[in-house]
Amino acid sequence: MRDVPNTAAEAQAIDWIVRQRDPAFTDWDGFADWLAENPRHSDIYDALAVLDQDLGALPLESAPSLATHPAAPRRPSRRMWFGGAIAAALVAAVTLPSLDLFVDGSRIETAAGEHRTVRLADGSSIEINGASAIMLDKDRPRFARLESGEAMFHVVHNDRDPFVVEAGPARIVDLGTAFNVVRGERRTSVAVSEGVVLYNPHRDKVRVAAGQAIDTRDGDVTPPNVRPVDIANVGGWRTGLLVYTDASLASVAEDLRRTAGMDVRVSPEAAGQSFRGALIVDKDRERTIADLAALSGTRVERRGSGWLLTR
Repeated sequence: MRDVPNTAAEAQAIDWIVRQRDPAFTDWDGFADWLAENPRHSDIYDALAVLDQDLGALPLESAPSLATHPAAPRRPSRRMWFGGAIAAALVAAVTLPSLDLFVDGSRIETAAGEHRTVRLADGSSIEINGASAIMLDKDRPRFARLESGEAMFHVVHNDRDPFVVEAGPARIVDLGTAFNVVRGERRTSVAVSEGVVLYNPHRDKVRVAAGQAIDTRDGDVTPPNVRPVDIANVGGWRTGLLVYTDASLASVAEDLRRTAGMDVRVSPEAAGQSFRGALIVDKDRERTIADLAALSGTRVERRGSGWLLTR
């Protein structure tokens, strides 16, 4: 890493790196403004992000510690000091199980209950829910394919190079936006919290604006209907809040498996039952499942490490 003399900017860059690992982080406009304040900011941030990625590849015992590199004028080198500062900061910020700060061309998979955040080279970011798989293409930096699961996209808009998300046969094109995408078995759902996306621009041409959502199934011959949603609930899985207006118990069980790693099964006679309400993913999973049973009017039985819902 080349030497960067702006110590204040270096500290600010480290702060941005740490803050962006929080799944509730939304200050992308502030981050963009900081980058625009000084052309050096982008270079500083990128250099530290690359260093952090290098550190992430080291065994934990090999990563430099802040305690071993005092912030005195006699510190051995800038690289070691920044490495220690970032390593210590990231150890302290434990809101996410794992993180890729800078990703360029890879397939990312998460386990059930695991949440990850990735930052792309253009400043966009993707928050990935559990039990999900997403493909990024190093030759197409403004592209992502959600193979399965769920992800929240925060896109830096570019009129000349729109960001494209593929999910099954669907194409979702950014028009300046933050949006959540769910890809299940032959179905795709999109909900927008900021800006607008264009769904299947070469066929359906459906505009989905902030506060709107669509649900589609593979093979649909008519464009999907746009329905209203509460902006505050879009991507609510990131904070452990799942809100439903008319969902099947089977889909609620799938959300709990993905978001919380909970093994919830639904008996065939209850699987299609409609559910309305809000669930908080509590640290006490028994409380979460008890709330679901009470709100849905079902009975819950413990089955091994999971639960079964019946009428």
